[in-house]
Amino acid sequence: MTTKKTGTLLTHAGSNPKAFHGVVNTPVHRASTIVFNTYAEFENISKAPFSYGRSGTPTSASFEEAVAALEGAAGSVSVSSGLSAITIALMSFSKAGDHVLVSDNVYGPCRKFCREILTKYGVEVEFYPPLAGAGIEKLFRKNTSALFMESPGSLTFEVGDIGAMAGAARAKNITTIMDNSWATPLLFKPLENGIDVSLMSATKYISGHSDVILGVVSGTADSYPQLKKTALQLGVCAGSEELYLGLRGLRTLEVRMKEHQSRALEMAHWLEQQPAVKRVLHPALPSCPGHDNWKKYFKGASGTFGIILRETDKTKIAKMLDGFELFHMGASWGGYESLCFPVQPKSDRTAEPWTEEGFSLRLHIGFEDIGDLKAELADGFKRLA
Repeated sequence: MTTKKTGTLLTHAGSNPKAFHGVVNTPVHRASTIVFNTYAEFENISKAPFSYGRSGTPTSASFEEAVAALEGAAGSVSVSSGLSAITIALMSFSKAGDHVLVSDNVYGPCRKFCREILTKYGVEVEFYPPLAGAGIEKLFRKNTSALFMESPGSLTFEVGDIGAMAGAARAKNITTIMDNSWATPLLFKPLENGIDVSLMSATKYISGHSDVILGVVSGTADSYPQLKKTALQLGVCAGSEELYLGLRGLRTLEVRMKEHQSRALEMAHWLEQQPAVKRVLHPALPSCPGHDNWKKYFKGASGTFGIILRETDKTKIAKMLDGFELFHMGASWGGYESLCFPVQPKSDRTAEPWTEEGFSLRLHIGFEDIGDLKAELADGFKRLA
């Protein structure tokens, strides 16, 4: 059979009705102990498809098979959260005495893990400018073991020259890791663009319903075995219910992402025209840093982007935010509901100072009527004024 298109993969990858009496969805396997019928079977436990719940079940196998097919990966490892995926990836390819480069626009808990855990165990972490591009090679050292990317960044949405950085790292035998939660493999496939390890917070677009904490990390034939080994040794695994819901979310991912993209783009263009908005940080717009890199590498955009308000008075901003009914303040994104996240990036930037004046606000555009969302924001801007 010819190579399957994305929609077909999402619909059928990881599904094996024949193995479950015709059941279309792989059932939830709530399993810890897995027993063996004979001593001979037990002696060959390493060859058994499943030996203990923590190391895998049919439910986790289905989810991982589907994600690996979507990523074009040699294998995927399901873990308990997006942060777990990050920590597994970084710990798999760093050790005491190593130097690790991490983009200065990464997810806040990733930065905290690097500063407070990796450094505690002897790994030197250096944060680099997100738009370093091929110039990243100037920061390489003899002991640089990994280069961690996040494009677009979680709060500021810079898109780096992913291919240039991956090529520079490959020339020095440095492992490249990318957090691809914003785009998912539908819009960008890290492994096809020279990245060694791709990870996602499946809490977000993969699950899509704001009711799952789940992560997944995928690798090439060279990197996957180490990822699996690290996860097993650290005892990090995903829960059975979360895996089931994550796999269910995958089935509708393509349809949802198209809708998120169209709604967010319409909203971004509308926001560009609002006097209260100084700048819109949407990778598909020229106003976003690294827009040309987005055009070069990405097939589309998701529903999450940033804006910078001209106003900085927190009393006025609180009046605007507190009056929202549809845009709830919350730290996640990727679900069916719209969210706003009023966290300021300035205090976290170290490689280059964040000099943008104005108040930053991350928006996730959900599935409410777009006219209702615009009306709510327009009313909020009136309160701001």
